[in-house]
Formats: sequence, C-alpha cells, structure tokens
Amino acid sequence: MKAFAALYRRLDATTSTNRKVAAMADYFERTPAADAIWAISFLIGRRPRRVVPTRQLMAWAGARAEVPEWLFEASYDVVGDLAETITLLLPPPTRVSDRPLHVWVSRELLPLKDMALEARQQAILDAWDRMDVAQRFVWNKLITGGFRVGVSRRLVVRALARLSGIDAAVITHRLMGDWTPTADTYRRLLAADTTDADTSRPYPFFLASPLEQPPEALGSRDDWQVEWKWDGIRGQVIQRREQIFIWSRGEELVTDKYPELAAAAAALPDGTVLDGEILPWRNGRPLPFGALQRRIGRKSVGRKLLKEVPVAFLAYDLLECGGRDRRSDALAQRREAMARLLDRAADDRLVLSPTIDAPDWKTLATRHAESRRRGVEGFVLKRLSSPYGVGRRRGDWWKWKIDPLTVDAVLIYAQRGHGRRAGLYTDYTFAVRQGEGLVPFAKAYSGLSDAEIREVDRFIQRNTRERFGPVRAVRPELVFEIAFEGIRASTRHKSGVAVRFPRILRWRRDKTVAAADTLDALQALLTTPGHEPGS
Repeated sequence: MKAFAALYRRLDATTSTNRKVAAMADYFERTPAADAIWAISFLIGRRPRRVVPTRQLMAWAGARAEVPEWLFEASYDVVGDLAETITLLLPPPTRVSDRPLHVWVSRELLPLKDMALEARQQAILDAWDRMDVAQRFVWNKLITGGFRVGVSRRLVVRALARLSGIDAAVITHRLMGDWTPTADTYRRLLAADTTDADTSRPYPFFLASPLEQPPEALGSRDDWQVEWKWDGIRGQVIQRREQIFIWSRGEELVTDKYPELAAAAAALPDGTVLDGEILPWRNGRPLPFGALQRRIGRKSVGRKLLKEVPVAFLAYDLLECGGRDRRSDALAQRREAMARLLDRAADDRLVLSPTIDAPDWKTLATRHAESRRRGVEGFVLKRLSSPYGVGRRRGDWWKWKIDPLTVDAVLIYAQRGHGRRAGLYTDYTFAVRQGEGLVPFAKAYSGLSDAEIREVDRFIQRNTRERFGPVRAVRPELVFEIAFEGIRASTRHKSGVAVRFPRILRWRRDKTVAAADTLDALQALLTTPGHEPGS
C-alpha cells in the first residue's frame, strides 16, 4: 500500500505523459504481481463503488478528529475534495501497517459492502489508525469511489509495454472484457505467448478524431469512405464457438440487454466479430437516443419494452472472419467481406451501415447539412486503405460533427471543483429567463480557459448572495453561451427539458442578463429536427 500511495504521489505531481509512463513502469517492475494487478485495475478505472454514504463518512471522520460538523463542512467547502479533507483532519495514526495493497483490498476494502453499519464504521476507523497520510489519502479515494489520478488506460498500456516488451495492442486486447485481479492474471497479461485471446474477448476499439480542418485538406474524395455518425452505443458483436457475446465500448457485456441482437448474431458464421452501433431502430430509421436510454439501465428487458424500443446493430467494420483477425486488411476489403457476410445472414436487425454517395467534398458538405434532420451527428470519414487500429490515432478516421445546439444562459450557482481545481469555483449551474425570474436548466464544468476560470472565481467570491452547504448562489450577471448535443422533454427538471453533454462554448461578455435566452426559446428547440422526445 505504501508503494501504491507513492506511485499516486508521483503521478499526481506531473502533467508529463512520459514521466507518468516512467513512474508506472518503475512501479510495476518493483511490485509483486498480486499488488500490481490491483494497481492496474484502479488506474484504468475499475474502481470499487462507494459503499459508505458521504454524510456517514463525514460524521465518522469528524468524530475521530474531534471536529464539529460545521467546521468539517467549512473545511470541505475550502478543500473541495472529501478524501483530502478527511486526510487533513484525522489525527496521526496509532501505528502504521506494512500490509501490501492486495491484502488491504481483499481483507479490508471489498468486505465493506457486506458489513453491518457498526462493523463497517469500526473497520474504516481501524484502517485510518494503521495508515500514514499518503496511504490514508489513497484509501479515502478508494472508499469514496473517487479514485482518479490523471492516467488513461493508454498510458497504463504504454507502461506495461515498456516493461514487458510486448506490443501495446496485445496488452490492450488482454485488458478488455471481464477479468479478476489476481497474480495469475498479471502474469498472463505480460506473458510472451500472445495467442491467448479467449472466446468472448472483444478487440480494442478504433476511434475517429475530430476533424479540425476543411475536409478538402484530406485529399481526393475518392480515397475516403463516408458514413453517417449514428447516435447510439458503440459495440462489438462476437460469434465464436457457437456462443454470442455483445460488448459495449465501455467494456460492459450487454448480451442479455439486447436479446434480439443475440438471436440475429446466431446466423453469423463461426469466428465473426463485427464493430458497429447499437441503435433504437424502427422501419429502417433510427429512433431518438432517449428511447434507447429506457433500455440502458435495465437489468432485464421485458416483452413490452422489446416491442416499444426495438434495436438494430449497424455494422461498421469486420474485425474477424472465419476466426482470422482481419484488422490489418484495408478498410475497402473488410467492408466488401462484411457486406457479403451480412447479405448471407439476411437479418434486418444486422444492418450494413450505409455509405454516402457524393462525387466531391462540396456535394458532401450539402449532405452534411441534412444530419440533424436525419437524427444523426454528422459524418465519419475513413480512409479506404486504412487498417483497423487501436484507440484514437489521427490520420485515417475522422468525425465531422454537426454544430451543437446553443443558448445564452445566466450563471446562478457555483461549487468548487475537484483535484487540482479544488480551490476554485468551476462547477456551474446555468439558467434561462422566464418572465422576471430565472429557471435552471443545465450544469456545465468545461469550456473556459484557466484565466477565465480564475476571473469567474473572483466574481463568485465577491458576488455570493446565499450559501447552501458547498453551493453558492451568485448574483445573476454573467452570461455564457451553452452548447449541447441534444434536448428532450423531461418532467424531472423544473425547466421541462433535459439536455445532453452541456458545456460552455464561450463567455458572452457582450450580453446582459436581459439579453439571455428565454425558457420559451429553449423549449422551442424541442421542435428542432433530430431532437430527443421525452419519455
């Protein structure tokens, strides 16, 4: 645990990707397999869920630190991070344990979820008493479900590849899907024999990069395949050894959630892997993403929901055929083979993603303008000669998205951020006008420069009207242009709408509150082609 806490400090102390990779490679080289695999699990985002409500954890920590509730909350408001606040307030430990990470996880962390309340409290207090400050901080991050340290899966893979000499794509493949963090898993992860892909495991996804230049700069139109950018769930359908597996890009096995796709995939030849999009689909057209959300959170799907929200799999690519990895083949070859395969399967739930026929970039731009009316997000441009890569590698696949929907809104609430932004107010709530008042409709956390964040923070400090715990109500003076990808009616929101992926587009210093958009204007976007109707 001490070594893992030291690694956390090294990673948190730098923004250099090379230093982060070097720190992880050094840690993995010196660390026993049983600890290293848990470190990998946490670093790539497989952290345990919070098992103790925030209020209980604050009460236990406050009592141990002999700090009154008001002072703990004030400290939390200033620090902005619960794990750090607890770490700073707790008294020194009575003893420091040398237990390795895997023992802390298996004997202390994982059993917490099944403990009675009093036993859980005692276990956490005992853990705090046996850890130094660095260990406590990491432990608190784990038990609060907030373990993040600015390391991506890709960087972890780079560190393991540097250590082992194994190709990064192989390690990425091995980290996909379900696996148990054991010493044997770690040894298999770094095994020199790379013929170990199991029956169910998907391939790493290849991702398109945002198009940041005119499409004409890509060269001849004839060199590119163009598809609509569908708004669904990216996934892979696998048929191996007469078994069907459907994986989401988030590495969730979702076969049981889409039984109609599993049934359709049974018609595929053995040794087939398709990459594509799971979409709500009826009569050859996509339904709004809001319809699919009705199925996403369900553990089981009843007959009524299957009828109301049918789905299809729009196939983008053929990754495996007849048990052979086809990813190194040119896209044009993979596409041709996939078309023949789907034609033989003859199931309208397995759909070949259509390509856009346009002779030149100018004509294609005209078609691009149809995207919102069609309920899609724009185009994906793929070089016909490209292999299927790993992750987001620029050059061969680009996403040409439509402009987002926007409104001018007023900042009304703010809360401190987390991590490096814990000392600044960076989490904002925005409102639109309704009569003489303001109605909140969205929260946004990104889009401002560091200088703008500091300027807004100073405004919030000087113009706070009320406080509600860590939240400050501010004088409504600042107007921002808020962008979002979709909008739908919602009875759960005071504004009557819910928006997807809200973010700050720019600070409208040229506008007063009186010039901000109204609730009527926001709700009028519900009639925009491609919007998401509420449920």
